[in-house]
Amino acid sequence: MSVINVTRSSMPDFEEFCEEIRDLWDSRWLTNMGAKHQAFEAALRDYLQSPQVALFTNGHLALEALIDAFGLKGEIITTPFTFASTTHAIVRRGCTPVFCDIDPESCTLDPGKLEALITERTCAILPVHVYGRLCAVEELAALAEKYRLTLIYDAAHAFGVRKNGVSSACFGDAAMFSFHATKVFHSIEGGAVCTASQELYDRLYALKNFGIEGPEDVPFVGGNAKLNEFCAAMGLCNLRHLPEEIGKRKRVFERYLERLSGVPGIRLLPPQKGVEPNYAYFPVFFDGYRYTRDRIHAMLGEKGIVARKYFYPLTNSFACYAGRPGFDPAATPVAAYMAGRVLTLPMYADLALEDVDRICDIILS
Repeated sequence: MSVINVTRSSMPDFEEFCEEIRDLWDSRWLTNMGAKHQAFEAALRDYLQSPQVALFTNGHLALEALIDAFGLKGEIITTPFTFASTTHAIVRRGCTPVFCDIDPESCTLDPGKLEALITERTCAILPVHVYGRLCAVEELAALAEKYRLTLIYDAAHAFGVRKNGVSSACFGDAAMFSFHATKVFHSIEGGAVCTASQELYDRLYALKNFGIEGPEDVPFVGGNAKLNEFCAAMGLCNLRHLPEEIGKRKRVFERYLERLSGVPGIRLLPPQKGVEPNYAYFPVFFDGYRYTRDRIHAMLGEKGIVARKYFYPLTNSFACYAGRPGFDPAATPVAAYMAGRVLTLPMYADLALEDVDRICDIILS
């Protein structure tokens, strides 16, 4: 029985990657912001419409460095309907996450419930774009401006997404992207912070390199989060083929829509007005269907199909935070409801439509 994983990494032709890394054998410059790193940053600035792009080893370290670079102390309002990295980054940098519930139509942070959570200890808002769907960026920007709060986006799912022609990299004071191998766009491992601020870029550059600003000048306590040249080379290759990859994902996405739309008890998220998606994930919510989410998950697994309960559990119910004040999924009931019903189905560029039909046949049988 062939296994269909929930995702499968896109790769350039082997020869193309070999050609991209060929000159590394001549230069022997394999890390420390070499030629590939610089070329990758330049290509991303162009593609993402972002004045500054700071590359990192991965998205999580990029987010931690961003919290550090802004000097954030106190409470950061965020969402529990996210991957572990978002909440962990806040806690690891010494801040306190305050969990806001989500909008059931977008699964992103609900601006209408955010204002009541703002206190004198609030220093920032950290919303998360989910499944390639954008947050309510205009409303969040207005609240951040009203209360003079830093606005940082976890945009790990939103690479290539645009709203009314504006890149997801351009919202907020900064946006973090993940280039992990499972993403729509990847550099094997990698991540980036996008910002319009040269000052923030310079601070991030130092923080990812042990706080070093010059041969004899170390003004910050930093770490090591530099993207190596081989990952940068993979990013350069994959970026050339991204429009084609997104087009293939769209074909898979539309087949799922064709098969699962209008089925009683199966809920799909509506399209977002003005948003050009990247088709990162295909989430399905089993809400009153004749089988529960967990039963569907098991049925697919028995047939060699790996689906994912994503996001489940909520980060405010993680065992590592048990007993901490504010970590209570009951305080975010919409997020808890959605998390208990969601299943993301296999989604990648090379997924055959016959396999999409096989997956849907099992769900509908």
